[in-house]
Amino acid sequence: MAEKKKSAYAEAGVDIDVMMNSLKRIGKKVKATNTAGVVSELGSFGGLFKSPGKENLLVSSVDGVGTKLKVANMANKHNTVGQDLVNHCVNDILVQGAYPLFFLDYLGAAALDPKVFEAVVGGFCKACKENGAALLGGETAEMPGLYPNGEYDLVGTIVGTVERKKLITGKKIKKGDVLIGLPSTGLQTNGYSLARKVIFEKAGKTLSDLVPGTKTTFEKALLAIHKSYLNPVMAVMKKVDIHGMAHITGGGLYDNVPRVLPENVDAVFDRATWKVPPIFQFIEEAGQVDHEEMYRVFNMGIGYVLMIGKKDVEATLKILKDNKQPAIIIGEVTAGSGKSVLIN
Repeated sequence: MAEKKKSAYAEAGVDIDVMMNSLKRIGKKVKATNTAGVVSELGSFGGLFKSPGKENLLVSSVDGVGTKLKVANMANKHNTVGQDLVNHCVNDILVQGAYPLFFLDYLGAAALDPKVFEAVVGGFCKACKENGAALLGGETAEMPGLYPNGEYDLVGTIVGTVERKKLITGKKIKKGDVLIGLPSTGLQTNGYSLARKVIFEKAGKTLSDLVPGTKTTFEKALLAIHKSYLNPVMAVMKKVDIHGMAHITGGGLYDNVPRVLPENVDAVFDRATWKVPPIFQFIEEAGQVDHEEMYRVFNMGIGYVLMIGKKDVEATLKILKDNKQPAIIIGEVTAGSGKSVLIN
């Protein structure tokens, strides 16, 4: 039997059949993320979702995984970065009290590797189900010459909803409020360009080497999944008046917390209240990175911050504990000028 001739497009580096076959294989996983609001079928030109009630606001955010994808490629492990992206986006809209409705993705590559594609989308599906969001649609683009061979990029968009009266803006934050930190799983999705330069170039480490002082490999530490704080924080929101929240991503505590602070207060963080994970300590020492810069590039072990009135602190900590979410009192709100202050 004669071998099927490749199309001109396939010869140029884009095989449509490969992409369509992969889409068919992941179709069931995507459909399994459907929630009651989904109206359209997979493959529609636009995803359809029932609009919430008129007293609800839609909240949206878009983000990427950054050069953590380089580490995934080095490890040839692609089932976690999709989860990273969904969880990152969920946390971003959670800051305003929003619950996720649906997620859309973009995956661009020089050429589609079906196994990689299906692993990434499988990660999207897993995280969407865990966060109660529908994977409503996406775009997969093959562009030889634009992306390096064997590499890909991810971007995600999340849309969520919050009742207008329950929107969290940070305007309620006041002097005397307590700062509660929720630990990160590691770098999460920020600072990987610096981390890779220090770990693999300056220090000459490999993915299989252990992070000094631990029994954890650099691969495991660097690919630890960006945590979703949705469920424990939503549990707090049901019973406590949260004054403000911040997702600690690029910019660290210095740049993310002031985004929600009123201009007449400061958030004062006591660094002695939490233990910085060993991966950050190694990067700082091996890369001779300025101590203050570390807190601007990385989350340094704190992935999310809640600003709570003093009278609600005990209740908040109990709810978080009941929801198996570790939490630490890491500072307080003082009179100031709308900035983060880190002491000790």
